[in-house]
Amino acid sequence: MNTGQSNLTQGIRSGNLVYNSRQFTLVNVATLIAQILVIEGLHPFYEERTRDLLDVKIYLDISDEIKFAWKIQRDMAERGHSLDSIKKSIEARKPDFDAYIDPQKKDADMVIQVLPSQLVPDSEGKILRVRLITKDANKNFEPPFLFDQGSTISWIPCGKKLTCSFPGIKMYYGTDTFYGEEVSVLEMDGQFDKLEELIYVESHMSNTSAKFYGEITQQMLKNSSFPGSNNGTGLFQTIVGLKVREAYEKITKKEMATA
Repeated sequence: MNTGQSNLTQGIRSGNLVYNSRQFTLVNVATLIAQILVIEGLHPFYEERTRDLLDVKIYLDISDEIKFAWKIQRDMAERGHSLDSIKKSIEARKPDFDAYIDPQKKDADMVIQVLPSQLVPDSEGKILRVRLITKDANKNFEPPFLFDQGSTISWIPCGKKLTCSFPGIKMYYGTDTFYGEEVSVLEMDGQFDKLEELIYVESHMSNTSAKFYGEITQQMLKNSSFPGSNNGTGLFQTIVGLKVREAYEKITKKEMATA
């Protein structure tokens, strides 16, 4: 993987082995040269040589409680698995996850954490508390913040400018340390009733890498049919996307057109 990735970053056409999960085989796939190379998988930061070739590293950190709730819904409803078999499957995979996958988040520039809501008990994982953790020491972009950079903010935006049904929405911003490094943390608990009203929350956020007022809201509305579009997963994925765009423009010294 390292050789193929290194070749592509130098503009050299390469082939890569891709795992076919249905046939349980490795297939050699030719990779075309592109200006943006996206490495997606379970172990993208595990090897130092590969990690050092990446300009932006993003880790999706879903808590055990949410993974369990989602897996039960999917495997029982869609695949007909029993609750006992699902629990055994999760337990069997956990040692490898703890040893090889979870430690990679310490090397990420941005981590999206998906956690159970603190607003209301929810064993099904439908109401989410989502955190965007961004390292402060990043050469390609600044961490986003809410209201006042460096402060600690807890904000319930529900009211005349933001429609909120039960259990509402709670935002948080603050600084912290993550694996010994200084980070900025944005958090959203709950979900939007009217996505177009996100503009009110967006207007109080800074360093989002948006190029114009309302760009985050525009992108969220454009993808309103996607899962998570009305909660923090969609909001923070959108901000991460804008950060990737900013990093690309800084590295290549080329400006991308806005959608």
